[in-house]
Amino acid sequence: MSAPNAGAPAAPAAAPPLPLGELVRTRAHQPEEPPLLTFVGHDADGGYRVAHRHYASLWRRGQAIARALAARGIAPGDRFALQLQNHAEFADAVVASSILGTVFVPIDPRTRGKKLQYMLDAVGCKGVIAGAYCLEALQEVVGEVPSVGWVLLVGPRNPALALPARTEWLDDALVPDGPELPIAGDRLEMPMQMMFTSGTTGDPKAIVGSYQRYAGIGEIVRVLGVTPADRMYTGLSLTHANALGITLGGALYNEVPAVFSLKFTKSRLWSVIRDFGCTTMNLLGGMFSAIYSEPPTPRDADNPLRMVLGAGMPANLWEPFSRRFGVEVFEFYGAAEGGVMINPPGVGPRGSIGRPPPNLIAHILDEDDRECAPMQPGEIVFENADGSPAVVEYFGNPEASQKKTRGGWLRMGDIGYRDADGWFYFMHRKGNEIRRNGDFISPGFLEKEIAEHPIVDDVFVYGVPAANGTPGEKDVVAAIVVRDPGQWDPESVFAFCEERLERNSVPSYLQLVDEIPKTASEKPLERVLLESFAPGAANVFSYGGAARTA
Repeated sequence: MSAPNAGAPAAPAAAPPLPLGELVRTRAHQPEEPPLLTFVGHDADGGYRVAHRHYASLWRRGQAIARALAARGIAPGDRFALQLQNHAEFADAVVASSILGTVFVPIDPRTRGKKLQYMLDAVGCKGVIAGAYCLEALQEVVGEVPSVGWVLLVGPRNPALALPARTEWLDDALVPDGPELPIAGDRLEMPMQMMFTSGTTGDPKAIVGSYQRYAGIGEIVRVLGVTPADRMYTGLSLTHANALGITLGGALYNEVPAVFSLKFTKSRLWSVIRDFGCTTMNLLGGMFSAIYSEPPTPRDADNPLRMVLGAGMPANLWEPFSRRFGVEVFEFYGAAEGGVMINPPGVGPRGSIGRPPPNLIAHILDEDDRECAPMQPGEIVFENADGSPAVVEYFGNPEASQKKTRGGWLRMGDIGYRDADGWFYFMHRKGNEIRRNGDFISPGFLEKEIAEHPIVDDVFVYGVPAANGTPGEKDVVAAIVVRDPGQWDPESVFAFCEERLERNSVPSYLQLVDEIPKTASEKPLERVLLESFAPGAANVFSYGGAARTA
């Protein structure tokens, strides 16, 4: 008996995705109205500052930036940093990098001090396109990074601002006229970007991401139920994998309009969503609680949103949030290195991060790589359903790359469990699990910075359950021993942290102690400190509380 449809022509294989530069070039003939990308900032008087981009303007601006960078000696394979908020120039620079075949390195604009110096130096950035608000932090460190030869600034100009050597405004450096540069980033396997991890297990590692990987992340929005009829919104930073891959990549690869706030501002969130007609929104972790904590208004459900794409929605907030704002919640889980789970609205249990798509198989493994029983916590691990090995490359760190994919499986470093029906749940980061507002905080990095305060003799950083109740998240506590108790000044320590750390890394509490309890091997006893900790204790000082009334 012949097989069904024997002799029928095979269905054509899906065309492979294009590298980003090729994608933008092939669509640059499209009309620029309505805009595909909208970037929204706010004036001092509360009005909007808006910039639009479509494929034609991205191609035009990308070429102008590419010529400017080429004139500064940037060649294929070179790295440069993008340290700025969600300006339209961020997207322009990403396209320029694809034209040149260079590798862009997103860096949170709040990063400063030794962490910023390390990131620029570790991957040999040749220059930085930065927000003008980053200039002070950059000038503190670029002298220690020999590879950095130039800084191009974006943002409102301050006429009184004297620019240092090798620093100029991006708009002044643009080369708008000239021959069209060919696309050097023309192969899917080529590196496109390097995104740093949060550094919870040591110095941050730079994840090498290819054009193939970026196209795949961009196409995930279809799996998340987003269609070209939607208009996506995010206030997450484009230096974060979520906004860069899912929102920007999703818009470009699927022709779905997207709106980007310059930075997340919960006080203006709903006005932007209403005024720009957004139908989906991306949120992480503690952002849900922050939005919900705002006083209710009669207009809460008067918005065009139909769905929130969330990673870390608290289970006990799921239904109240949905009801109050009139939205569905599509929960998903993943990381910049790979792996994904999805829990579509009305399908899985509330609080679950979901199940993997058909191309992945997920496991919960114990320390000996044995499958855990339902409800038993273990590490979340992925394998490719087709049997191919998982591949992760950390720049210049083959040992960490191999450890991440030991046995050919992607090891997430997160602890979770699955229920009897195969739905997965996230619990916390493996090891130093301080997760705050969706980011993992490195205790070691904070300890090193705080220890440099002149009155600090010893310090240990740990986490306590988040005051806002978000599951898996913690507030940061710095237990401190001072050289002279008479010199204790919590306000100066908080100010010191503000100057040297990103806002999300500034401790929520300082815990003044006589000594850090330790084991015989000098390992701090977190349990002892945790047992003696209480937000209202006389030796505990809250950030933004009595110690800082200004």
